[in-house]
Amino acid sequence: MRVSLDPVVGLSLGRIGVGVLALTRPEEAARRFRLAPGASAQLTYMTRLFGSREIALGVITLLATGKTRRRLVVAGIGIDVADGYAALMGAKDGSLDTTTGAVLTGPAVGGVLAGVGSLRRTRRREKESSSQESRH
Repeated sequence: MRVSLDPVVGLSLGRIGVGVLALTRPEEAARRFRLAPGASAQLTYMTRLFGSREIALGVITLLATGKTRRRLVVAGIGIDVADGYAALMGAKDGSLDTTTGAVLTGPAVGGVLAGVGSLRRTRRREKESSSQESRH
């Protein structure tokens, strides 16, 4: 039997996992994001803020259904676009080194692609379902 994970579920679980790490172990999260955890005490605070929002978006998306879930996926795509922009601008303005900027852009692009793919898959299923219903 083949089990396939809905991309939205996978993305939401990933958000929750990253969020829990950022909220509970911000220094470790900063290291994994290739940031300098000791560079500023305020980075710990900002990392925790990021974590709480990732958890909230992941959980609410998992709990939502139908149009509400699709809207949350669109919101997540917007957040991932902004995250990618932040990474690129960080590399451009020197607040991140080029390698770190590229590394941090990767998950953002992945999130956008997973979100868009999920929306397309959902739309295709809805069309198939409505065409089958109209035949009967």
